[in-house]
Amino acid sequence: MNCVRVLPLIAFAAYACSGPQETAPQSTPPQSNSPNAATQADAIDVAAVHDRVIALDTHVDIPFDFATDAADPLSGDMQVNLQKMRSGGLDAAFFIVYVGQTERTETNYEQAKADALTKFDAIHRMTDELYPELIEFAYSADDVTRIAAQGKLVATIGIENGYVIGNDLNLIDRYFELGARYMTLVHNGHNDVADSAQPRPQFGDSATEHGGISDFGAEVIRRMNAVGMMVDISHASKASALDAMALSRAPVIGSHSSVAGVAQHARNMDDETLLALRDNGGVVQIVAFESYLQTYPPERNEAVQNLQRRFGLNGPIDPSTLAEADADAYMRGMLEIESQWPKPGVAALVDHIDYAVNLIGIDHVGISSDFGGGGGIDGWSDATETMNITEELLQRGYSEADIAKLWSGNILRVWAEVSDVAANING
Repeated sequence: MNCVRVLPLIAFAAYACSGPQETAPQSTPPQSNSPNAATQADAIDVAAVHDRVIALDTHVDIPFDFATDAADPLSGDMQVNLQKMRSGGLDAAFFIVYVGQTERTETNYEQAKADALTKFDAIHRMTDELYPELIEFAYSADDVTRIAAQGKLVATIGIENGYVIGNDLNLIDRYFELGARYMTLVHNGHNDVADSAQPRPQFGDSATEHGGISDFGAEVIRRMNAVGMMVDISHASKASALDAMALSRAPVIGSHSSVAGVAQHARNMDDETLLALRDNGGVVQIVAFESYLQTYPPERNEAVQNLQRRFGLNGPIDPSTLAEADADAYMRGMLEIESQWPKPGVAALVDHIDYAVNLIGIDHVGISSDFGGGGGIDGWSDATETMNITEELLQRGYSEADIAKLWSGNILRVWAEVSDVAANING
């Protein structure tokens, strides 16, 4: 944001704001292998650049008990809390109303709606009751810039999984009134709206169910366009994503996705989808999710599985659930594996950004973490390390103007355009 931050956490409201400092935009994407890139970054005050942009993360998951004593938004043990946002320079976030896919029954639809409303209430409790002096809710793109300029943190809401509307289009209107400004059409497992990139056989899913967006899903997109809610194609199958862009009268987003051209994964967008997104006017928010950023060789996966079998396990674990000696042994084993096959870090995230920028242009790429939902990488493990992304971008030769677009300018543009489309539909 256009402010000079005072970092001590006890001085949350102590800001000295100055006017924006303009930087001429680049005409072409930066080349990350430029021999002068690192030298240029060294000569720039990274903190000052980061401070002048609005750093907006489009995907921060919250626990079900968010905004209670068990998960205090101020200082709770989470990857994102208000203290961490302030200290790391994360100015704004879409806090996520996520409900996982279950069997599609009327009872489960009602439960999904109830669970969604619990999270809506929690986010508003944070902004309206618990910490209104620190963070304010944004209902529009203009609200984001206004609140940030005032020196406050910014919250808004994204929905993850169209399952939360069941078969009731009126819930789109209700959730919009509660502050939802995007909805991910589908999650892991098909729903009534669209096919997922990752079907769930345990729910009876075949490879495809609708062949993309369902007839009901087309109605959902029309209603989202009419109310001004961004259509999110992350988690959607390729056919669903392409259908959604063809159906939507407004630009769409990928709120937390990466690119298949760098790492093959069912959740990553291939070049055809990215180019369609560019032509649609949308934006892909490159996500700091380990398995989407880097694919490991079979030997690494086998080593992890063997380690897990040593402890009688069938999948990933929280080492704290093991006896102390076993937990120590497990962690030593993982460190040995990671020393041979390092985990992705900030450079890997920016590799995906570079690829997308060079393919579809700087105006169609952004940044997200998926903190709280499995996201986090070396160098951006929580909100306190947000500035590391800006530093890496500067090292690769991105201008301040382009960094501002990546962090928030592009998603705010799309948000505003989606609102304009709604106004035209209803006008």
